[in-house]
Amino acid sequence: MEKEKAIIARKLKKAFKDILAVDDVSFEVFNGEIYGFLGPNGAGKTTTLRMLTGILRPTSGEAEILGMNVFKNPLEVKAKIGVVPDEPSIYENLTGQEFLEFIGSIFSMKKSDMNQRISELCKAFDVNFLEKFIGDYSHGMRQKLMLVSVLMRKPRVLFLDEPTVGLDAKSAKILKMLLRKYANEGAAIFMTTHVLEIAEKMCDRIGIIDKGKLIAEGTLEELRGKAKKESLEDIFLSLTGEDEIKEIVNNL
Repeated sequence: MEKEKAIIARKLKKAFKDILAVDDVSFEVFNGEIYGFLGPNGAGKTTTLRMLTGILRPTSGEAEILGMNVFKNPLEVKAKIGVVPDEPSIYENLTGQEFLEFIGSIFSMKKSDMNQRISELCKAFDVNFLEKFIGDYSHGMRQKLMLVSVLMRKPRVLFLDEPTVGLDAKSAKILKMLLRKYANEGAAIFMTTHVLEIAEKMCDRIGIIDKGKLIAEGTLEELRGKAKKESLEDIFLSLTGEDEIKEIVNNL
């Protein structure tokens, strides 16, 4: 039985003046799958994610979510997805509770369902600061609030940009377990990360981007076969500049 495609990127390109941040990137993510998107800083990970979620328009190429064109059906797509950015930008003059209720109203959640989900997730992530104004939150507190605001809706497609940054060890572990649970229930999850251990343990398939180009893609076993390396760290370094790293270390 053929897997259903939840996310499709077709020849995505994004240029910022003379800089080609993403160059002809194509891939697919299936329902029930966690897809890890790896790359060095500045490789094009976040730009790709922003195009897939309709935040940035590509210079050329197309993106589809659940069979809908991201740029022709922006409202319909946004209603089906959840996005956790690497730098949460949230209304600072609201309390955490007011923000969650605002998000719930936008997505027409039943108040009883919303309150139950908020209670469950806040308990899981040790969120005990909803009465405080968001302007007083640390980065980690904002990250947790953003996670609650997205996960409480249980969207069919999840995009997470460096989701464990700023989280304590317990919260990061709970998030990883929740993402696997949601994927097992049929959700599609697209996740950028620079923590190779997370990608190695969590992701069903991995795409590696470097200098805007998708340079490798596959399961961990497939990547091991292509690179003739065992660990994801060695695979990653061999594809994105291991010799340069050796030279740097030797010169220190």
